[in-house]
Amino acid sequence: MSTRAIRSRLELVFTLDYEIHGNGEGDPGELMVEPTDRLLDLLDAHRARLTIMADTCEILRFREHRDETGRDDWAYGAIERQLVDAVARGHDVQLHVHPTYERARAGGGRWELDYADYDLARLGHPRISGLVKRGKEFLEGLLRPVRPGYRCHAFRAANWSMSPSADTVRALREHGFDIDTSVFKWGTRDELVRFDYANADSEAVPWPLDADDVCRRDERSPLFEFPIYSENRPIWAFVSANRIYRVVQGRLHPLPGRDERESAAAPVTRRSALARLAAKATGSADMLFRKHSWKLDLNQCSGRQMIAAVERARARYALRGMHVPIVLIGHSKLFNRFNARELRPFLEHVASRPDDYAFGTFDSFDLERYRRRVVAA
Repeated sequence: MSTRAIRSRLELVFTLDYEIHGNGEGDPGELMVEPTDRLLDLLDAHRARLTIMADTCEILRFREHRDETGRDDWAYGAIERQLVDAVARGHDVQLHVHPTYERARAGGGRWELDYADYDLARLGHPRISGLVKRGKEFLEGLLRPVRPGYRCHAFRAANWSMSPSADTVRALREHGFDIDTSVFKWGTRDELVRFDYANADSEAVPWPLDADDVCRRDERSPLFEFPIYSENRPIWAFVSANRIYRVVQGRLHPLPGRDERESAAAPVTRRSALARLAAKATGSADMLFRKHSWKLDLNQCSGRQMIAAVERARARYALRGMHVPIVLIGHSKLFNRFNARELRPFLEHVASRPDDYAFGTFDSFDLERYRRRVVAA
């Protein structure tokens, strides 16, 4: 006797990396608090929920500066109030870590960062464990008085740095985390942060991750990877006004040049100038003809692009017989008013189709279902 397939529903998890510019520039009130207030209001209007990935290294340095100087130059008080208010309104806050801030110094209206700490995954277990422990204790101490059941249990590495993964996975496990959300399938980097997620288990469906290779499954693992939703697409699929804005912001707030960063971050292997020039020329040509990892980025995608992406995901996963998380990524520092106008029709599209979509957080999912790979009969 045949059985009718169980229709899946996609649950959209909006995540927001909560931070100033990556080079230590910017006003947290303008780049964190104000845009996040607007995003929270917009999501509330559509009964959607936000997961703020709070960079606790950065936030705690802001607090230390206030305590040392008596001046709240970096808006720590407003940040603390916003995180508390978000949780009180039914949103979520989880852990994000940029270790370049742990030993940073404030001066001249910006932070002088320690670029030797840029690649989290290569800092070694003791250092990573300390960063994770401190961040978790800070968030739980702040937020449990608001929501007694609050738990800091999901993590995103700075710059998606989860490779090599053994030290970070060990640290997350020993501090009670059950979710990492740093990987995006087909994503690669080969500079100060170096990873290759081309062979990640899935672009959407979580998997219990192998401690030695975050891209592989290990059925015994208590830690699950919730990948940032991505697609393998040609370069012209990336074109949007929001993405142009992101490029402009990167030009206005650049990271130090490669030579300067490499000198601070030994033992990164240096290439000769000729080798770099050859690689750049080859890479430019290659970029036009190969596909790239296109993340579902609420800052950089247009409303139409986001709608088309979730419709493609719905068609792919319609008969999987499980709730499939679709993890979107964004950054508070990039959420401008034009971005909000693009996001609104996407939220309306999702909210108008409750049989196909829902809004969730990382607390919405039964992790063991993904271990068993439950599918429709």
